[in-house]
Amino acid sequence: METRLRQALARAEEVARQLADPATARNPAKLKQLGRENAQLDAIQRTHQRVERLEGELAQAREVLADKDPELSQLARADLERLQPELERLQAALAELLTPADPFDDRDAIVEIRAGTGGDEAALFAADLFRMYTRFCERRGWKVDILSLSEGTLGGLKEAVFAARGPKAYGTLRYESGVHRVQRVPVTEQQGRIHTSAATVAVLPEAEEVDVKIEDKDLRIDVFRSGGPGGQSVNTTDSAVRITHLPTGLEVKCQDQKSQLQNKIKAMEILRSRLLDRRVSEQEAERSRERRAHTTHSVDQVLDGKLDDLIAAVRQAQEKELV
Repeated sequence: METRLRQALARAEEVARQLADPATARNPAKLKQLGRENAQLDAIQRTHQRVERLEGELAQAREVLADKDPELSQLARADLERLQPELERLQAALAELLTPADPFDDRDAIVEIRAGTGGDEAALFAADLFRMYTRFCERRGWKVDILSLSEGTLGGLKEAVFAARGPKAYGTLRYESGVHRVQRVPVTEQQGRIHTSAATVAVLPEAEEVDVKIEDKDLRIDVFRSGGPGGQSVNTTDSAVRITHLPTGLEVKCQDQKSQLQNKIKAMEILRSRLLDRRVSEQEAERSRERRAHTTHSVDQVLDGKLDDLIAAVRQAQEKELV
């Protein structure tokens, strides 16, 4: 931990110098990246300073404890009892801050939910997951920005894509990626039989232009008429956009915005995040194994957006492997 602390403190000085450089102010992408890093390093610096201050106060209290004056010794003993637990708490907090973190943990997240096989019931489960995650975001005070919705029958969803915008949104939600299954008697069941429903969830770090360079020559952009429920500009203009990234074959379709330009912007946002996630996933082969190792039986609470305990368990497992 001492080595990591020295590296973090040295990096904090370097980041401060770069932020003071006028050239940085002329580079918005770099300024944003350095600002994020500075906030993380500042937390380490402040916690380290508090640890050092408490260690000094404890050393003083131990010296006074040896004093022959019983009244002073009693005061010193009270200080020791008060300061030692606080020091241990701060040391644990500092160790957590110094634990190697995913560089994208503090990013906003792009969450994609798709109904699996199972017809209407799978679409209903996808809608339940969409509600669960949006409720979770609301509990956290995060903003939910819906990028794309494809509705099914009976109030279900074939697909939902949204951005969760808030502190450490990606770092919190990233472990939700994977196939989700639930066993229950669905509303579509007439004879009370239990069905297994599945939906896939992908959580991507929101990419910035500096993260992924996309060449125009690598894109095929098609426009078409929006489908779905009727309404102003829907089914009347070619506002829907489909972007295909030719080198990878990745395809993104967006039709929920009011104009072709807005749909193109949203589709590019999703595509950029998918490309970044592909790169990150290649570097993290263990991620799917970590997800499969955890389950929960508190289905009602989880579907109501109470995901904190489940996410904490997976995060704890990840941190153990990083130590």
